[in-house]
Amino acid sequence: MLNERLEKQLNFLLEADRMKSLYRQTYIIADESRGDSMREFEGENEKYRRRENDAEHSFHLALFAMTLAEYSNEPVDIMKVMKMVLVHDIVEIDAGDTYCYDKEGAKTKAQREQQAADRLFGLLPEDQNKEYRGLWEEFEARQTPEARFAAALDRMQPMLLNYSRQGVSWREHDVSFEEVHSRNEHIGEGSGTLWEYMERVISDAADKGWLER
Repeated sequence: MLNERLEKQLNFLLEADRMKSLYRQTYIIADESRGDSMREFEGENEKYRRRENDAEHSFHLALFAMTLAEYSNEPVDIMKVMKMVLVHDIVEIDAGDTYCYDKEGAKTKAQREQQAADRLFGLLPEDQNKEYRGLWEEFEARQTPEARFAAALDRMQPMLLNYSRQGVSWREHDVSFEEVHSRNEHIGEGSGTLWEYMERVISDAADKGWLER
């Protein structure tokens, strides 16, 4: 029979599997060579349409953290950053994904996510509940070097995917250059280098007509 601690840990891990079915507004970069598995098509041109899910997003952020750590404005504990990005969206299992330009959804986002954190991290043994909840709260507050860098990556990654897909999500939601710039300028708090790069990206997107000026 499982001991109580292990049972709680496994219950949490199984619940976390739900992140694989939580789809975001960001489209993945298509690889047409990999067959028809998990494809959704739209319109007569049959454009590849699959969005990334929360699990894929979190994995990709951990890889961003490993690869781009040298560009943080301040020295960071990269293992802590990786833990942070792996747990930062777990609350969306209950709260759902709130699109970053959804002004109505933003009004209830904090309350929904706090309630989700109570339940989901509460599945864990007390010490891990405290650690994971603390990582999530630290990420949300953006008051430490690790949180600022993690938050910078969290904004950079979907922007790069969107740019690589000719701004498809921006165009679907009629997002403007100013909205993207103001919503993401806090990237500079975590990495001035990465924000300088992303400013060039979004300016180019606007020049190409993928963002409204």
